[in-house]
Amino acid sequence: MSTTAPSEPWPDLPYADWRDSALTLQLWTQIVGKIRLSLTPWLNHGWHVPLYVTARGLGTSPIATGGEILEIEFDFIGHRLVLRTSRGEERTLALRPQTVADFHDRLMSLLAELGIDVRISPRPNEVADPIPFAEDRLHAAYDAEAVHRFWRTLIQVDRIFKIFRSGFLGKASPVHFFWGGFDLAVTRFSGRPAPLHPGGLPGLPDTVTREAYSHEVSSAGFWPGNDAFPQAAFYSYAYPEPAGFRERPITAGARFDAGLGEYILPYDSVRSAASPDALLLGFLSTTYAAAADCGGWDRAELECPLGIAGRPRAVASTDV
Repeated sequence: MSTTAPSEPWPDLPYADWRDSALTLQLWTQIVGKIRLSLTPWLNHGWHVPLYVTARGLGTSPIATGGEILEIEFDFIGHRLVLRTSRGEERTLALRPQTVADFHDRLMSLLAELGIDVRISPRPNEVADPIPFAEDRLHAAYDAEAVHRFWRTLIQVDRIFKIFRSGFLGKASPVHFFWGGFDLAVTRFSGRPAPLHPGGLPGLPDTVTREAYSHEVSSAGFWPGNDAFPQAAFYSYAYPEPAGFRERPITAGARFDAGLGEYILPYDSVRSAASPDALLLGFLSTTYAAAADCGGWDRAELECPLGIAGRPRAVASTDV
């Protein structure tokens, strides 16, 4: 089975229409993400665990395994999970309605066939009422068309986030997909240490949370919704949240959600805008400015114009 690209660059993505598939897919991505986590040395802020948007879906990027490379990719065109190694081996697992337990067992069997011994934490993170992967026979939905639309949305979001990331000289994360929160995110750093995070985030060990938020950040992202917030949306927050952050002027159509502790811009507002790119870039820029101005970041040293393909960034003679 394969799915062709929809005509709309920003497809309709009502959460209620694919809720069950979204919940199942999140758990599948957690299994793959935990495989990468288990085989990869820890990198600052958990940057060794996410997935990345690819030309066919979401992938791990290369994972070192015993002097060779393993890559795992969700192919949302052919609807299959693909495992490849640098020895030329390839294994596939069909993406179709199946329980999380079956997906887990089949994937572990494929890894064993490839001679890769991996053990992952058996319980999901950041989900309500987690069921161990090997025991989860509740989540089993897979709507191929809906999943394809979700990935097509990620393509556009990934593109705009990478443009936004190009306007920052300081430390910034890659644009990456966190399987715990099921969101695509990009983060800028002030360069200063942050106060110790209090922890207490549902489904995350405090040691992980505190390492992730060891330094001041302005972070933005996109997620397709969940049962607590059942609509696709863009978000932006600061840690630690500086005084006045919630009152700053931002892009029209966005708002600060006190319950979530972050700015929210509905996905439907972006997809229906005359210029979705401009609206989303405006949201990213104004919410970052709110964090940077209220937090006293050295914006003159940290920022630069957005990058232009094929054109080197202009530097002054004093820029060594």
